[in-house]
Amino acid sequence: MPTFRTYDGTELAYHVMGEGVPLICLPGGAMRAGAYLGDLGGLSAVRQLVVLDLRGTGGSAVPDDVSTYRCDRLVEDVEALRRHLDLERIDLLAHSAAGNLAALYAARHPRALRSLILVAPGTQATGFAFVEREAREAAALRSSEPWYAQALPALEEIWAGHLTDELRAAARPFLYGRWDAAAQAHAALSAVQINAEAARGHYGPGAFDPPATVAALREFPAPVLVLAGEYDGVTTPDRAAELAALFPESEFAVQRGAGHFPWLDDPGAFVRTLTAFLDPDVHSVQAGGIRLAYRVWGDPSAPPVVLAHGRCGDSATWTTVAERLAARHRVYALDFRGHGLSDWTGRYSFELFRDDLHAFLEARNLSGATVVGHSMGGAAAYLLAGRQPGLIGRLVIEEAPPPFPLDPPRTPVEHPGGELDFDWPVVPSINAQLNEPDPQGHERLGEITAPTLVIGGGPRSQIVQEDLARMARQIPGSRLVTINAGHLVHTARPEEFLAALRSFGVG
Repeated sequence: MPTFRTYDGTELAYHVMGEGVPLICLPGGAMRAGAYLGDLGGLSAVRQLVVLDLRGTGGSAVPDDVSTYRCDRLVEDVEALRRHLDLERIDLLAHSAAGNLAALYAARHPRALRSLILVAPGTQATGFAFVEREAREAAALRSSEPWYAQALPALEEIWAGHLTDELRAAARPFLYGRWDAAAQAHAALSAVQINAEAARGHYGPGAFDPPATVAALREFPAPVLVLAGEYDGVTTPDRAAELAALFPESEFAVQRGAGHFPWLDDPGAFVRTLTAFLDPDVHSVQAGGIRLAYRVWGDPSAPPVVLAHGRCGDSATWTTVAERLAARHRVYALDFRGHGLSDWTGRYSFELFRDDLHAFLEARNLSGATVVGHSMGGAAAYLLAGRQPGLIGRLVIEEAPPPFPLDPPRTPVEHPGGELDFDWPVVPSINAQLNEPDPQGHERLGEITAPTLVIGGGPRSQIVQEDLARMARQIPGSRLVTINAGHLVHTARPEEFLAALRSFGVG
């Protein structure tokens, strides 16, 4: 375990996991050894995690002066770690009570931070008080749990100010989205991982100056992600949202079904959210209650083009086409729900993907944009164009399944095994709709008013080309172009695909 000497000579330890650009991680507790963070649900596959053991915890030494446990005095330990790692600027993640430490660090050393991630963060440093009503509402969400009746009295005692180790242990199920064996094992380590003396000194008098901290954070120059758990009664989503609103450039996300340790409750959701935030080429927007990730290319003032991917794909499949279109357009490519780095909701349909596209266009103020949709994304696009005439400026439908029943129908499918970069329920859900499509999709083809180009992949495609031509005939004034490339026209034959777009006035 590597160590370094901090400003007062105390030897501090840190843990390194994974490879790549370092992400410094501060554990909460308060004053809990960093081991409880683990690899943050697999985030070490994306970034190198550098987990600091705060002084007096884990592998770090007990300081000679115990008054240095106070939160504001830990700030220079973080700065000493940055200097030890010889990093000009850092990405910093803080969990729970360490959210206060991170806020103080950001206020004191704003230029040392490239980005800041606050997970279920404490808010004492900014003066946002605990609101019992919100905590009760969060607890009530768990009323159907088998442990609820037994754990609630302990929580009531804690709210009344009677905090003991026994009460804390009895109320721990409320901290987790799932009180399963993994959560119970994680919770059982809390008592031995927390330095009780350090925790008492952490919030000592003078630790926080909320007005000064808030004033500094309102000028903070780096991007910030604040992530809350839906069920978290320690830092409720409302408190976390209030904290996020302080920062000039912030994203706020609520992880569904999660408590105070969201990387344990749903590692995939946690890692996708943080990966999207940490990747400079990926942006996120809350659209229709869903966090949608997207990529963007080109001049912001150029005419907009929105690219919608097919089933089991994501925004990155458009990179070659997007880079070429960006010469004359502002290009957006989104990840639909259940795909890539967007939220995986578990429920999927063509109509929900249509709603994703609609919400994205509205959230980014892209009314009148050209929309290019491949396969499933094309179906979402033509459903939206028929339902909302005038919203889409020009429409390109590439190899989209026409709204006619498949003959023969798709047969049941099984999960292929292993990790997937999309949510498996997408496949059986969409197969069921391909077999029995909503008749309104067929009826609304005639209501599409946007100039429309339909691109088919020819005889090598899995889409019946006669059905594609039939669909094109039902869209008023549409044009049909065939490129003998199979189903993946824009990836297999990008030059011919772009030529077709140019002939349509796009590109």
